[in-house]
Amino acid sequence: MLDKRNELNAWDRDHFFHPSTHMGMHARGETPTRVIAGAEGVYITDTAGKKSLDAFAGLYCVNVGYGRQKIADAIAEQARNLAYYHAYVGHGTEASITLSKMIIDRAPKGMSRVYFGLSGSDANETNIKLIWYYNNILGRPEKKKIISRWRGYHGSGVMTGSLTGLELFHKAFDLPRAPILHTEAPYFFRRTDRSMNEEQFAQHCADRLEEMILAEGPETVAAFIGEPILGTGGIVPPPKTYWQKIQAVLDKYDVLLVADEVVTGFGRLGTMFGSDHYGMKPDLITIAKGLTSAYAPLSGSIVSDKMWQVLVQGSDQLGAIGHGWTYSAHPICAAAGIANLELVDELGIVENAGSTGAYFRSELAKAVGDHRHVGEVRGDGLMAAIEFVEDKDDRKFFDPAQKIGPQVAAALLERGVIGRAMPQGDILGFAPPLCLTREEADIVVKAAAAAIESVLSNR
Repeated sequence: MLDKRNELNAWDRDHFFHPSTHMGMHARGETPTRVIAGAEGVYITDTAGKKSLDAFAGLYCVNVGYGRQKIADAIAEQARNLAYYHAYVGHGTEASITLSKMIIDRAPKGMSRVYFGLSGSDANETNIKLIWYYNNILGRPEKKKIISRWRGYHGSGVMTGSLTGLELFHKAFDLPRAPILHTEAPYFFRRTDRSMNEEQFAQHCADRLEEMILAEGPETVAAFIGEPILGTGGIVPPPKTYWQKIQAVLDKYDVLLVADEVVTGFGRLGTMFGSDHYGMKPDLITIAKGLTSAYAPLSGSIVSDKMWQVLVQGSDQLGAIGHGWTYSAHPICAAAGIANLELVDELGIVENAGSTGAYFRSELAKAVGDHRHVGEVRGDGLMAAIEFVEDKDDRKFFDPAQKIGPQVAAALLERGVIGRAMPQGDILGFAPPLCLTREEADIVVKAAAAAIESVLSNR
C-alpha cells in the first residue's frame, strides 16, 4: 500500500494539473499531495488512512453528505438504461424532464424554465448570452453591460472570470473583459466609514450602484449579478436591507437581476433558495453544487417567465436559439439530481441547515469571538467565517505575507477538521454538509478554537 501511495504521489506531481494550486511548489513536492480514498457522512478518508471532518463540504457542495446509496443507485440505474442522449431540438429524457419540474416547483415565484449545464461557470456563461439575446430581441443592442461586485465569485471562464471580482482570478489572464463592471462589495466589516450602521452602509452600496448606472448610461446597463451572500469573497452576509435597496435601483433603471445561487441553492441558508431568504426578485438564477450534492456535475440557469416570453419571441423571429452544450441535461447527472432533491426533502436538511447553522455560528462566536486576533465571526445558515486581525480595536489587518489564514487552516487540519483559508484576507471559512449534527458542529468549534490558539497565542 505504501508503494502504491508513493507511486500515486509521483504520478500526481508529474502529470496532474490541479486547479487553484501553486503549480511550481506542488510539482517540486514542496506542498503535500493528498489522495482521497473514501467518504461517509461528513468525513473523508485519504489513502494514508487519515480521517477528517469535512467542514467545507468539498467546495460548499456535498450538501446531503457523503456515501448516500440512493444517489449512487440512481446513477447506476440510469447508466444501465440510458447513459446518454442529447437535449437538442426537443429531445429529452425522463430524468431531465422530471428534474426540471422538481426545480421549478422549489424555485422562487415567477421562475419558468431550466437550462442545464455542467458547472456554475458555464451556467453563468449561459446567463450572459441570454441577457444579451434578450436585449437584442427587445431592440436594445446597446444595453449589454453587466455589473458585478468586487469580491463576488461567478466562475473562472473568460467572461465568468471577468464577473468574478477577486484578484487571483484576474492576474495574468487579461481579465476582466468588457462589458463587465464592478461595484462595491457589501462587506460591512471592511467598510471605510466605520460610523455607518448596517442600513446606512446598505444605502451607501445602493447609491454607488446607482451612480455607476448613471455614469455608464442606464440605456447601456443590462444586468446586475450577485450571490445572496458573498461566498469565496469571504463568506459575507449582506447588511440589513441591502437587497431591498439594490432591487429598488435595478427596478428604477430596468436592469435585470441574476442571483448566483451556486452555493446557496437547495438549502444552504436554511431556505430552499437564498433569494427567498433575502427577499430577492431575480430574473435569472444560477444553480449547481447543491443540485446534485456534487455526486455528478450538473448546473442550471433558471429563467423567469418575464425573460422566457422574450426568448420565445426571439425564436419566432430568428429560429432555433444558437446555444447548446453537448452534455446539457445529461441523463446520468439528472438522475443524480432527482435522487439528491428527494433526499433533501426526506432528510429535512433545509430545516437542519437553519437550526444547526444557527447553533454552530453561536457556539463559534462563544468560543473564539473574544479572541484578541478575531475581528469578526459571521455567517448565515450553515455558512460561517472567522476573520483574523492584528489589532482588534483599530481593525488593523495582518500583513498578507504572514499567511495567517492558511496557517490556521493547516492547524485545523492537523486536528482532523477541514476549513478553508479564503482568498484576499486572513479568513477561515466553513460550509459543512447540511446534514451536520450539533455534536459534529461541536467537534468543528473545539478544533477551530485550538487551531487559532496554536497559531496566534504568541502574536
